[in-house]
Amino acid sequence: MTVAIMQPYFLPYIGYWQLMAAADRFVVYDNVQFTKKGWINRNRFLRNGSAAVFTLPVKQGPHASQVVERAIADDFRPDTLLQPLAAAYRKAPFFGAVFPVLQEVVTAAPRNLFAYLHHSLTVVARYLGITTPIIVSSTVDADHRLASEQRVLALCGALGATRYVNSIGGRDLYSPRTFEQRGIELTFLRPRLLPYQQYDHPFVAGLSIVDVMMFNSSEAVREMLGAYDLL
Repeated sequence: MTVAIMQPYFLPYIGYWQLMAAADRFVVYDNVQFTKKGWINRNRFLRNGSAAVFTLPVKQGPHASQVVERAIADDFRPDTLLQPLAAAYRKAPFFGAVFPVLQEVVTAAPRNLFAYLHHSLTVVARYLGITTPIIVSSTVDADHRLASEQRVLALCGALGATRYVNSIGGRDLYSPRTFEQRGIELTFLRPRLLPYQQYDHPFVAGLSIVDVMMFNSSEAVREMLGAYDLL
């Protein structure tokens, strides 16, 4: 059984969804530290031919608090996210199909940050046709006091994993020998960010899955989910 483990990101790029689709179980951390400058509450979209950032505002909290301990800002209004996305993609070929998905994500009721992000992952996964179960890390019977590689190994062991697949960006974080000693094959997914038409602009790779969905049919996006190399 293949397991992937990731932080919860807000409408992440296609490589995240490729990991989810490649795994038999996809574990998403709720009990991991919130980082302000990461991708937990922000991502990039196409605006006037260039990459621009959209952000989900988060209420202030202690520096060491976990994602599950954080909340959406009290003054957050969904329209402040939906309006710029609508303006950017209104003329995209699949706007009519995708914008209701965005509305379901952005207008979700949860004010807890993790619950909101978890909901967004399930909604987009459904649209993409990904059926991999999404497991919340704190529900796994493992030692959550562990960190880094040992924490991953504990989660994989508790789930009965025979293979762990991680993003190519984490290649230097893990030891193949250590995983092998636990009977787990360590692999890394390197996405092939295939170009597609973005209006008449030069292709900008690695944007939010929103961009991919706006310019490609759901069938084409599902094919793109398989465009990666396992190393």
